[in-house]
Amino acid sequence: MLDLYSPGKSILHRMTPGPKMLLMMASATALFINESLPLTAAALIATLLLYRVAGLPLKTALAQVRPLLWIFVLFFAIQWYFSGLELAAYVVLRLAALILLASLVTLTTRASDMIDTMTRALTLLKPLGVNPDKVSLAISLALRFIPVLGRISAEVREAQKVRGLERSVIAVAMPMAIRAIKIADDVSDAIDSRGYRS
Repeated sequence: MLDLYSPGKSILHRMTPGPKMLLMMASATALFINESLPLTAAALIATLLLYRVAGLPLKTALAQVRPLLWIFVLFFAIQWYFSGLELAAYVVLRLAALILLASLVTLTTRASDMIDTMTRALTLLKPLGVNPDKVSLAISLALRFIPVLGRISAEVREAQKVRGLERSVIAVAMPMAIRAIKIADDVSDAIDSRGYRS
């Protein structure tokens, strides 16, 4: 599996996955509950500061959101048109903060450690019919395909730029959606081939 982990010795790297993931979920929940633009902007700045605490350059943070910039522009334009400039800025800043926060956890935690932690936590749901091994396998396969999806996004944008369609949301989004569905099918087939279907 391709691991997005960036080695380091910071306090964030040394934290165990469980508390780190719980803090991420609590922070994400707080971001959704909060409806203040200044607080959302402050949360984004605080997240960027955490990248520095982790010893990660700000260009690494930018790399996490660069493939999604066209989505930010689309959301901003739609919200601005229907709800005004303040709400548009709030929606985009909140989305950016959430993505950067999740990426920070991924960059400072080995994927295998995260999957082991989630597998142990999911054993509590076994009485409800949840198969922790199957879920952890699906997560590990999805993590493997996320970088592939990022590369596909860049290829699609470049191909549509050559055709003069880089400003068309549909021309960019449709190939991405089709390829994302294909990747989901590949993950499903991989689960089937390992005999994890109940």
